[in-house]
Amino acid sequence: MRTHRLLAAALVALPLLAGCAALPSSAPPQARPAPRLDVAWVPSPPEVIAAMLDAAKVGPSDLVYDLGCGEGEILIAAAQRGARGVGVDIDPERIANARKYAAEAGVAGRLTFVEQDLFTTDVSPATVVTLYLLPELNERLRPKLLRDLRPGTRVVSHDFGMGAWPPERSIDVPLARTHRVFLWRIPAR
Repeated sequence: MRTHRLLAAALVALPLLAGCAALPSSAPPQARPAPRLDVAWVPSPPEVIAAMLDAAKVGPSDLVYDLGCGEGEILIAAAQRGARGVGVDIDPERIANARKYAAEAGVAGRLTFVEQDLFTTDVSPATVVTLYLLPELNERLRPKLLRDLRPGTRVVSHDFGMGAWPPERSIDVPLARTHRVFLWRIPAR
């Protein structure tokens, strides 16, 4: 495979070296490099998703942003409660699957999924932000959330806190292992 790519590149470059315009190549386009994933995708159990959405009191007037949305299960459940949502993930395969599962659930019209870095995403329209990231990512994200979100916006995390920012509430969800749901509200400035 590597030899094939090197040969194809040499054949494309040869006319350029001879001073001629390169002919269109029939070689496959170079694949984009795989995204750098900070977290492996692990889906949240339905019971945890329900606890997250209940804690944030998600309803039809909400716009939920799921940062690191994986395959969209949190947003699909939020849309089934009437909310709209935006899922952000850097992994194109997860985004493709999220779109497919939202369509299968009949809620694709309420949800948008974008392949993007969650640290550069504009989250300011959100009324609720959901997270299932590692503690160090939550802590890196905390200043952005506090800066960019409106006061009163709810932030809900599965299993991991936000360092020195104490949650307004935490809920244990006992399954095969106990999961914890944390809730914060963006304070007044």
